[in-house]
Amino acid sequence: MPTVLRIGAYRFFFYSNETGEPPHIHIQRDRALAKFWLNQISLASSTSFPPKEIRELQRLVEQNKAELLEAWNEHFSN
Repeated sequence: MPTVLRIGAYRFFFYSNETGEPPHIHIQRDRALAKFWLNQISLASSTSFPPKEIRELQRLVEQNKAELLEAWNEHFSN
C-alpha cells in the first residue's frame, strides 16, 4: 500500500492490488477514510469524514492531481 503523499494529518495512498479500477486515491486520517476518483475528480466513498473536511480533501486532490496520477501510472505500469 504505497503512500504517495502526506499533507498534515492526511496520508494519500493506494492499494497495489487495485489494477482493475480506474485511477483513484485513498486518503486516511486516524480512522477516517475517503476514496476519490482521479480522472474526473469526484468522491467515490467516505467513512467518518464530515462534509466540510471532504470538501477540503477534494481541494487537496485537485491541487495534487498531476502528482497523484503520475504515481498511479508509474506503479501500475510495471
